[in-house]
Amino acid sequence: MPERDDLLAELGLLPTWRLRQRAGMTAATTAEPGAAGSRDAEVRDGPEARVIRIAALEWRDFAADVESCTACGLAAGRKKSVPGVGDTKAEWLFVGEAPGSEEDARGEPFVGQAGRLLDNMLAALGMKRGENVYIANVLKCRPPNNRTPEPREVDACRPYLDRQIALIRPRIIVALGKSAATTLLEVDATIASLRGRTHRYRGVPLVVTYHPAYLLRSLPDKAKAWEDLLFARRTLRSAMGDDDP
Repeated sequence: MPERDDLLAELGLLPTWRLRQRAGMTAATTAEPGAAGSRDAEVRDGPEARVIRIAALEWRDFAADVESCTACGLAAGRKKSVPGVGDTKAEWLFVGEAPGSEEDARGEPFVGQAGRLLDNMLAALGMKRGENVYIANVLKCRPPNNRTPEPREVDACRPYLDRQIALIRPRIIVALGKSAATTLLEVDATIASLRGRTHRYRGVPLVVTYHPAYLLRSLPDKAKAWEDLLFARRTLRSAMGDDDP
């Protein structure tokens, strides 16, 4: 299976781990992911096998797999999973920390006031949600009381974000807020020290800026966020060989 082996090599998971077919498990059971199949997979998957399974998901199965995930326990307290939204062939990928209460109720990331501000920021760049833009969070379920995600929750959910990146193949990632930035970059640093530089996540240029919810509380930093977005656009154009300002 060369295509699968190439995927696993990219993820650094070779030699290939192969699940043995258990007695009584039919080929149809293993071939159709679906919601029920995904829930069964959560029970039987070991950590390595689960990562491999998620790394092979296609868009048609992605949301259902997220919906049925119970790996970290957050599903027990949320209303809806929030897999992500937007253009699945987008050049721009915006990544936040985790869903809030409004996102949890609607199943879509960055809604409410923070979402409207993000939409306005996109419009200022001549873009809009759903067109050349994909929006996601590190976590796909809301933590209780919007607390900071725990490391085990991040570890359980990161394979989903990594698969989204592999499917979308964005040209630029914008990390929205300190938590998203430090989680993706695996550093303990201030957002001030991370802004204004090009980082990389899974080989993709990554730029750090403030979270829209923070900007609602700190209006003076809106100008800095605008600078970050212009920097991200320059980074993208440079990567594509277009040096126009």
